[in-house]
Amino acid sequence: MPTTAENALVAAQAGRWQREYAWRLLLTDTLIIVGVVFGAQALRFGQTSADLYIPGVTDAGFDVAYTAVSAVFVLTWLCGLRLYDTRDAKVVGSGWAEYRRVVDASIRVFGLLAIFAFLLHVDVARAYLLLALPAGLTALVGSRWLWRRWLSAQREEGRFLSRAVIVGEHAKSLHIAREMQRESASGLVITGALTERGPGVELLPGIPVVGSLEDAVAGADLVGVDAVVYSGSDLISPAQLRQFGWDLQSRNVDLIVAAALTDIAGPRIHARPVAGLSLIHVDYPAFTGSRYAAKRAFDVIISSLALIVLSPLFLVLAVMVRRDGGPALFHQRRVGLEGRRFTMLKFRTMVTDAEERLPGLLAASDGNGVLFKMRSDPRVTRLGKTLRRFSLDELPQLVNVLRGDMSLVGPRPPLMSEVDTYEKWVQRRLLVKPGITGLWQISGRSDLSWDDSIRLDLYYVENRSLTSDVAILWRTLRVVLQRRGAY
Repeated sequence: MPTTAENALVAAQAGRWQREYAWRLLLTDTLIIVGVVFGAQALRFGQTSADLYIPGVTDAGFDVAYTAVSAVFVLTWLCGLRLYDTRDAKVVGSGWAEYRRVVDASIRVFGLLAIFAFLLHVDVARAYLLLALPAGLTALVGSRWLWRRWLSAQREEGRFLSRAVIVGEHAKSLHIAREMQRESASGLVITGALTERGPGVELLPGIPVVGSLEDAVAGADLVGVDAVVYSGSDLISPAQLRQFGWDLQSRNVDLIVAAALTDIAGPRIHARPVAGLSLIHVDYPAFTGSRYAAKRAFDVIISSLALIVLSPLFLVLAVMVRRDGGPALFHQRRVGLEGRRFTMLKFRTMVTDAEERLPGLLAASDGNGVLFKMRSDPRVTRLGKTLRRFSLDELPQLVNVLRGDMSLVGPRPPLMSEVDTYEKWVQRRLLVKPGITGLWQISGRSDLSWDDSIRLDLYYVENRSLTSDVAILWRTLRVVLQRRGAY
């Protein structure tokens, strides 16, 4: 069992890697912003010296060089990133909060500079700003993504991790531990638990219960952790929890309170202080209005452009599929928005009598208990295997998107036989249009269990946004190239 000195060393090492990582981000941000701003100046004005015209200043004989403006620009941009906590240990490494803060800080800095220029009647070269903003945003977000890749690789080697212990009722702690184990990118490793059952049992394999709730502070000291995740317990009063937080603060250990709500995205959760209480306000998902219109416009524009650009590929694939004498397209009835049925289109990847052969193959299914899947389905043609491997068979669904039956991103379009087995809570996945891709596709596709696929679909239904759609489309390209879960 680690000693107190060893536990203090663990905490110090955790704080050190977080500070070192923040310094690396700061160095990268500085290099990018300096390069982008002065690069935009060089592209706009070349090697010649250019001055900014400021009414009342330039007229009085004082010249302000664009080099000085660029230096102020760089410092303001860096200060904006600092004020928005873009290098906060709570957001770096996982989730979208880090990227969102970088984008918000950058846009607000440009907006602030534009306001000052307008109020002071300063004529700033537009090309100078129009070069710096998109280039800087792209480079900053790209660098954060690369750092995340590096951090993820380090964590796979057991470095740059934060040790945590769960404190709370056994059933609630079990739920939180399972959910946290799904997301390894957070960097939090659950090393133990403190529940009312006391030591001698396991919360999950590899997560022992190391103590009881009565000696939570001593148990946390015993394990040696960087954070404590409080899952909730009626056995701990508000006063005891407050004292517990003070005790952890003196030990430089973070206290994380896990809400009972799960699968709720961060933007839908708002802390609302009332009479000294931190109340959590949860926004309900909106299925109509401007968000729906924006998503539909996005679908129409992207699907139309994709159909135009990919039309030569469609022709080539259609000719190749028809070489065995069967039709190029496979039509299948699926269930869409609010239970409405539609005909989904795909390039045919199986022999023409595939449906007649299905009953004899049901016993060999590799699916998830509801869907029939075979890794080596004898009905799939040689060309069909290639089409499935790269998801080319799903391209005709762009027509479904243009028609309005489907969306680019959404839950997987279910069969009618699946919907007949839905429990009431699962039917919420029919509140939005099914998608060509979605969280299910970038998280394992055919390798997912039925419960996991439903959980991901419902998470999308509850938390979808245009930003998340763009992110899912981007990640889909990588998953398709890696050919994971495609068969």
